[in-house]
Amino acid sequence: MRMSLHSDFSLRVLLALGVAGDRRSTIGSIAAQYGISRNHLMKVCHRLRQFGYIEAVRGKNGGLRLARDPTTIRIGDVVRDMEPDFELVECFSSDNRCVITRACRLQEVLSAGLQDFFASLNRHTLADLLDVGPGLAEALRPVSPPTPGRRVSRPG
Repeated sequence: MRMSLHSDFSLRVLLALGVAGDRRSTIGSIAAQYGISRNHLMKVCHRLRQFGYIEAVRGKNGGLRLARDPTTIRIGDVVRDMEPDFELVECFSSDNRCVITRACRLQEVLSAGLQDFFASLNRHTLADLLDVGPGLAEALRPVSPPTPGRRVSRPG
């Protein structure tokens, strides 16, 4: 199983906003911090706003900030909200055509594993991820967004 970039970037945005605290951050500055696409980050932030994880303030001093206390943002909930589906195998889908589904216990085993996965992730909050000392804050120090028209590429 592999999480999508959407989930990965969602967690990165939450970390950046958590480190920023009460300061507002822009999508451009977060994209520059991570060296990722501003356009993709706009979609991610839109979904994070829809689910109530972040809020956006418009205007001259606008930007993004966490909408909830980091202790209330459970990592498993974020991943579950950001991923489009968790159909690990064909029998999880509504158009399942696997001929052994009625006699097979694979779906039951994988469902239990998926529940355990989310239970494990939900034992951790955003606050837990932020509580690592000054290293994270230093790694996410504010970076000026690139000038318009210049493309930001992902490292490595």
